[in-house]
Amino acid sequence: MKFKRTKTCGQLTDKDIKNEEVLCGWVHSRRDHGGIIFIDLRDRHGLTQIVFDPANNKKMHEDAEKLRREDVIAIKGMVRARGKDLENLKLSTGKIEVLVNDMEVLSRAETPPFEIDDRVEASEELRLKYRYLDLRRPKMQKHLLIRNKASEAAREYLSKNNFLEVETPMLVRATPEGARDYIVPSRVNPGKFYALPQSPQIYKQILMVSGCDRYYQFARCLRDEDLRQDRQPEHTQIDVEMSFVTANEILEMVEGLYKYMMKKVLDIDISYKFPRISYNEAMEKYGCDKPDLRFGLELIDVTEIANKSDFQVFKDAKKIKCINADDKFSRNEIDDLVKFAMQNGAKGLAWMKATEKGLESNIVKYFNKDVQKKILEKTKAKKGSILFFVADKEKAVNEVLSKLRLELAKRLGIIKENDFRFCWVVDFPMFEWNEELNKWEPSHHIFTAPKKEHLSFLEKDTANVYADLYDLVLNGIELGSGSIRETNPETQERLMKIIGLSKEEARKKFGFMMDAFRYGTPPHGGMGLGFDRIVALMCGYNDIREVIAFPKNKDAECLMDGSPSEVDDKQLKELRIKLDWVRKK
Repeated sequence: MKFKRTKTCGQLTDKDIKNEEVLCGWVHSRRDHGGIIFIDLRDRHGLTQIVFDPANNKKMHEDAEKLRREDVIAIKGMVRARGKDLENLKLSTGKIEVLVNDMEVLSRAETPPFEIDDRVEASEELRLKYRYLDLRRPKMQKHLLIRNKASEAAREYLSKNNFLEVETPMLVRATPEGARDYIVPSRVNPGKFYALPQSPQIYKQILMVSGCDRYYQFARCLRDEDLRQDRQPEHTQIDVEMSFVTANEILEMVEGLYKYMMKKVLDIDISYKFPRISYNEAMEKYGCDKPDLRFGLELIDVTEIANKSDFQVFKDAKKIKCINADDKFSRNEIDDLVKFAMQNGAKGLAWMKATEKGLESNIVKYFNKDVQKKILEKTKAKKGSILFFVADKEKAVNEVLSKLRLELAKRLGIIKENDFRFCWVVDFPMFEWNEELNKWEPSHHIFTAPKKEHLSFLEKDTANVYADLYDLVLNGIELGSGSIRETNPETQERLMKIIGLSKEEARKKFGFMMDAFRYGTPPHGGMGLGFDRIVALMCGYNDIREVIAFPKNKDAECLMDGSPSEVDDKQLKELRIKLDWVRKK
């Protein structure tokens, strides 16, 4: 380069008028007005209008005629005012332009496969294949900037609170953590494999044994699982662990972290204390353990009342809940909501409309006046309100109505934009029953501590054993989960026995951790916080791929670099691996 950049393309203002400056960037757009060429020059900081005037420099004007979009150039020129009627107040540089005196073309560009512009969205396949072009778009540059600010803010907060940043290994022993491991063959130890870490769970607990007291890490977590919007084969979490603490102290610390991040990144003050909702209350009121608190539409249990009706579906149902939409829907809209509920697992969706005379619907004849009155009282339905009912087993009812609740909120337009409603969900059951395998499984992981008062009936009444587990939720999205850890070897052995893990199997999988616990272990707890998720929500997205520089597609493939890919026979031979069978797509 013959020029040294003096300013970025988002930096010049009217205070720089009459200065000679050097800008570098990509040709974003070009306009030819009466022989004068105007080009918007772009870098990650913004846009600046540059001007090629033949009256000022004929050669530069001739060279500018050959420029194409996405060519990379460096220009030297004089900053001048655009003129009052020519200003673009949407741009930070909109009051000025640069009259070009000299230019160097640094790189020529072929015609890109899609417009490098936020106004036109390319297909997902094209965006992922040409991710380096997609990332040039101002919107994507903004996402990366927000991600950077969020990581800076988190590190600032944790450092101020005496956390020590420690990196844990990427090549680890395979341990069961709920998803499949990615495994890596060892060349120097034929027939043996490393696993890529699903999380640093065991290592961060060992760091507590090591006396680190307060640890954090921006940890890469790798899980071989089916993908959806909030999942990727590899993601980043802010991993934290603390010694000599209670669950309340961890919640207070993490709450402070998110308030600090929201202020630093978005300049939003979260002044309220994050409400704490028990798992049972969340399931009762919202049908899920990830409640969206931006709106009401809470689920109402009417089982005892509706069981007394003559409507056969309700008489035999184990659980009946409803939502009071408290608004008017047309019959076509109601039919569409019935279809939505059935597409999401409901056997049917009953409805009743509140009127001055009582309830109206095609099933109201099965409900006597007393039952109708009690339903109206329980639901607080007003004239014009529509009640939507689902009857089934409790799990099915909750699953359907939690989805219907969100759909109703969207259709009613009651979800506020730029509203961030955090909450804690606490007091989870320690175990979940796996009907397919006919066995108990840990709700989160087996290193969680049951509530001390529940230890006496750990084996006798397993379903009612609760733990010091807690999830952080924002707008219906789980941001992270954590727990107080179990450090008592005897209790740990009892927990593993409940999930069918023998002493020998436990020793084989977790022996190095169990050995560490023999040498003085402080009480400790922590959390794994989804960093991609909070950044996505800060940017206004649910899809974390929008804030990951190089994400995979739904088939866990990178369309840009072609991974996963085949390896040659020489590599396979070195690893003592023979491919006897490969499934073809």
